[in-house]
Amino acid sequence: MSSEPAVRAEQPAENSDTSRLHQLGYAQELARHMSGFSNFAVSFTIISILSGCLTLYGFGLNTGGPAVIVWGWPFVGLMTLFVGLAMAEVCSSFPTAGGLYYWSAKLAKKNAAAWSWFTGWFNFLGQVAVTAGIDFGAAFFLNAFLDLQFGFDARPWHTILLFGLILLLHGALNQFGVKVVARLNDISVWWHVIGVAVIVLVLAFVPDHHQSASFVFTKFVNNTGWGSTFYVALIGLLLAQYTLTGFDASAHMTEETHDASRSGPRGIVMSIVVSIIAGWILLIGLTFAIQSYDSATGTATGVPPAQIFIDAVGETGGKLLLLIAIGAQLFCGMASVTANSRMIYAFSRDGALPASSFWHRINPRTRTPTNAIWLAAGGAFVLGLPYLFNATAYAAVTSIAVIGLYIAYVLPTFLRLRQGNSFEPGPWNLGRWSRPVGIIAVIWVVFITVLFMLPTASPVTSLTFNYTPIAVLVVLGFAGIWWLVSARTWFTGPKVQGSPEELAAAERELESLA
Repeated sequence: MSSEPAVRAEQPAENSDTSRLHQLGYAQELARHMSGFSNFAVSFTIISILSGCLTLYGFGLNTGGPAVIVWGWPFVGLMTLFVGLAMAEVCSSFPTAGGLYYWSAKLAKKNAAAWSWFTGWFNFLGQVAVTAGIDFGAAFFLNAFLDLQFGFDARPWHTILLFGLILLLHGALNQFGVKVVARLNDISVWWHVIGVAVIVLVLAFVPDHHQSASFVFTKFVNNTGWGSTFYVALIGLLLAQYTLTGFDASAHMTEETHDASRSGPRGIVMSIVVSIIAGWILLIGLTFAIQSYDSATGTATGVPPAQIFIDAVGETGGKLLLLIAIGAQLFCGMASVTANSRMIYAFSRDGALPASSFWHRINPRTRTPTNAIWLAAGGAFVLGLPYLFNATAYAAVTSIAVIGLYIAYVLPTFLRLRQGNSFEPGPWNLGRWSRPVGIIAVIWVVFITVLFMLPTASPVTSLTFNYTPIAVLVVLGFAGIWWLVSARTWFTGPKVQGSPEELAAAERELESLA
């Protein structure tokens, strides 16, 4: 049977994607090889419940304990879904790799360049921080495994060494091209789903002892040094909120996705929904399997889930479960570098980064932004270095990721609300629910922005200081001063690369170099 009808059926969608990109002002420089499932897979992989849930699980055990871990997850998940729904609607209207900062430029009624500038810089900060957080978490878990297997203990410089090697691996994988990345992300979805099922089933049936339901759903623990139960419960929400980040990746990958105006929004929303369900199952299963709370929180490996695995199923079984988690975290970090590099590529395409012409370069053979890939990896490494002298640095990195990303997430939503009925929705939209969803999203992000800048441990010393406000202020100060001194005179927001005819000619030239 001939395959020609299928080819003809796909062609209009391909032309529509390219045509829409031309309307937004850009040439099709990146290879459009991703399916809707692959687009979803990138965001689902970056959310990575086997990364965020497990790497901050020890933080959760000390900051609220099982009650906050188990009940904080669905509450934060619901609030995150409101944020994602509001973002998805805007993504459908503007399916471009620039994502959030491009949306701000197009939605602002005045001072569009300034809105775009600061949205982009917060997105850049959040993307670099979430990449650092993911690969740093993977380094923690890998260090724990190497310690168990070979005695490679978890001293800070060992963890930093592994962190750097993991970032090198992810930079190298991303250089091979979007087809390789898309295939690995497709595999990652099933790794996460099957991995969670395996971990939960093993922890459910192998251990001789499980905690009671009252322990899992009501036990509150405060090992922070703070006296306020309410305050500790609130800062304990960081576990869930940090895990449920990175879903803007679906927007950043729209220039490489078929049927982008529908696939991008669906990728954002479905990645959140699937993660909420699977993540809750994982957290409940892990908490039921705790054999000794003191053993989990006082583990010599520094990785409480690893200790819980070992206590529950023995050292061999524990190592195997640990390897499942490490594999998921490595998939997650690779996808994060992918999304981060596309944001850098798009932001530098519009001249908003120092040495933009260098970061915007495309490898003609792989059609990937190679230089942007290495900026993403290098920036993440720098952000993780304070761990060498600050034991709470990892919690700070995760807070930076949450604040940077969510401010960038909500600014376009705020501007879309200001537009009212003048907003032109894309084929995927919320209809009459758009305004209430957007209002809830804005209020939630304002709340968590303040919350996660607050100290997480008492007394506050140089070793326990939450340096999140400093990192945020450094980036905001740098972007603000550069804007006032120079950028406001030349940065006009997203640039139009040319007329549709000129863009098509540029695409033909790029294809001839491949």
